[in-house]
This record gives sequence, structure tokens and C-alpha cells, in this order.
Amino acid sequence: MMLPVIPQASGPVFTEDDRINLYYLNELYADIARCVSLQLKENHQLDIPITSGVWGGTYLIADDDGKSQRKIWRLYCIVNLPQNSPLDKRENMEHLVGYYYISIINAFRPYGLELDLDMWGGRLPYSNREKPSLTLHMVDASKRVSWLRGFFIWNLVSWEESIIHDAIRNVKEFRKNFNVQKKPIMKRDPKEIKFLLQDVIITYRTLEKAFSFDFLENSQPVIDEIVDHFLEGLFDPDLIRELFFKVRENKLIVGFEEALQESYSKEGLNVRRIEDWPVEKINYVPEDLKEKLIPPIQNLFASFKSNLDSNNGVS
Repeated sequence: MMLPVIPQASGPVFTEDDRINLYYLNELYADIARCVSLQLKENHQLDIPITSGVWGGTYLIADDDGKSQRKIWRLYCIVNLPQNSPLDKRENMEHLVGYYYISIINAFRPYGLELDLDMWGGRLPYSNREKPSLTLHMVDASKRVSWLRGFFIWNLVSWEESIIHDAIRNVKEFRKNFNVQKKPIMKRDPKEIKFLLQDVIITYRTLEKAFSFDFLENSQPVIDEIVDHFLEGLFDPDLIRELFFKVRENKLIVGFEEALQESYSKEGLNVRRIEDWPVEKINYVPEDLKEKLIPPIQNLFASFKSNLDSNNGVS
């Protein structure tokens, strides 16, 4: 039997000042997927291609080298698995999960993290009813990060496509979380509102090239203000609540949804009913959205790599 492989990035994921390099983190997630796939092939003769990368778009709040501009406490990755594969058998899925969490432990141990599996198999909210996405949750005993959480999605596509598709689910989460009638603002933990605002920034940046001029003109100042406060350090509960209401008043979530629906409606798909889409439409992104949204992500990472290579003396 093949021994566990230690996944690696081409450079250090954690920096000396306890920031995270998102370029290297994305590489590490991709290599974890490669190592898991390799072990399934060598030990069980299972051919399971896997793609993976950073979830949540924290790469969009980074300097020119990909270094996060604030400390990151919550790590997320998205993992894309093939449909109609040997993973439909419970035994094979158990092999994959076992290799996955061990590979994550091995990948992050060199950085002082003491990750361990806390939960597997939770259903990701608003994922497909017939083939729901699953979650893996690991906690860090070292407290260098709070947790690492993986989202396992049932359709093998590129990492960039899966991030764009998952924005639909994020928007559904926003519709619930910005509803103050269901949960009054004063009953909410300001820290959780802060993470919600971060997700708003991330979704905005991911979908930015699909927005209309009018929406950009209205929403960009709000996003810029929230980003500035994040970079300065956003801790004041009153200010956090104020920014929450600015997002509501300027209808940012409505704009996100309209930009997505404009493309998906041409395919007969309702973004408000993503749970009911056919299984084959999991991780589906229309061509017009791919053309608008994938190149900016790829170009950003190419820029990170170019700057890192230059700083490291790589020609």
C-alpha cells in the first residue's frame, strides 16, 4: 500500500508575520487533491480526478504577491468530485474522506497547525436536493487558525468555475442573513456580521465583470468603504451594524442576484431555485459568464506568480 503523501505548495503558505499567501494556499489545496487522487489510484485502483482551490475568494483581499492583508482565521477550500463514479459506493467515499483529512493534516502540520477531523458529511445549505454538497470540518488545536472547512461539490469542473457557480448559493445565504425580520440586528453577534460583510466583498469582486454600469456606480463606493474599514481593523460593533445596513439600503444583494439571473435565465435556470436544478447542472456556469469572470481570476493569480517569481529571483 502506498504511504501517505505530504502535499506541498511551491512556497510557504504562512508568512513570518502570520499572514497567509493565498497563491501558495491555492496551490496547496490543489496538491492535496492530487495526492488524494493518487492514493485512491495506487491503493484501490480508483480513477478519481479531483479539482480544488481556495473557497470564498480571500485571494481578492491580498497584496501584489498574494499575501493576505489581514490575518485569516477561517480557512475554506472547495473540492470538486466527478459524478457517476466509483464514489457512488459508500466504501469508496469513505476511502476518499480518510485520505482527504489525513492529507490536510500532513499539508498544514509543517506550519504548526494541529488540525483534526471534527465533522464530516454535513449538507451544504442550498445545495442540490438530489445530490447535496457535503462539508468537512477540521479544528486547529494550536489556535493558529480557528478551523479549516471543505465543501465537496458533485461535478468535476475547474476551480474557477466552481467558485463562480457557488456565488449563487452565497446570494441565497445573503438573502436569509440580511433579513432583519427573521433575526433582528441587535440579537446578532457583530463578529458574525463582520464575516458576512467579508463575504459580500468577496462575492462582489468575483462577479464584478458581470455587473451593469449603473450597479457598479452605485455599489463600488459602498464596497470601497467596507474594504477600507477591514484593512484598518473593523472591531466597532456600531460601525459593523452601520455597514450591514448600507449593504441593505444600496440593494447590493439584489444586484448580485440580477447579474447571475441574467445569464442563467437564458438556460432556463432560476437562481432562486438552485436546489431544484438537474444534477447535471451542479457547478454549471454559462459561457457568457465564463468569458467575463474566469479571466480576471486567472490573470490575478498569474500576477501573483509573476511577482513572487520576480521577488524570488526566478526568471
